[in-house]
Amino acid sequence: MNVVLKPAQELELVRDYKAPRERVFAAWTDPDKAARWWVPQDCTLVSCKMDVRPGGGWHRRMQVPSGGIIAKWGEYREIAAPERLVFTYNTQYADGAVDPETLVTVTFEALDAGRTRLTLRHERFWSEPAAISHTGGWAGALERFGEFMSADD
Repeated sequence: MNVVLKPAQELELVRDYKAPRERVFAAWTDPDKAARWWVPQDCTLVSCKMDVRPGGGWHRRMQVPSGGIIAKWGEYREIAAPERLVFTYNTQYADGAVDPETLVTVTFEALDAGRTRLTLRHERFWSEPAAISHTGGWAGALERFGEFMSADD
């Protein structure tokens, strides 16, 4: 997996999966599938709700190792099956602090032999340290996603 931090406080992660693009896209848009992988490695998913349509919302809650609950939510801005998802991204921490809203774009590129290249771009961070802090969470979630895609053969 490649991770690139851009100077404008954004991060980009690229990963290839041994699965057709339609199946990879479905795992990002089906709430039952997303509930099985969309959480960082060291967290436990508490809830996952998704209304996958432009203007629809998504919401998930996770328990962090210290026991606190973090909420993540946003609104779908664009859904172009099976090529692209765009959604806003908000976080509320266990102490009540809320991060400024950011934007996530996920693209799905069909490769040879039924493989898919997933590119996740998370942008509009308020600082470079904020972008760096999200890199580990996304990397862990994409690692879980790869395990899910392998197990879902």
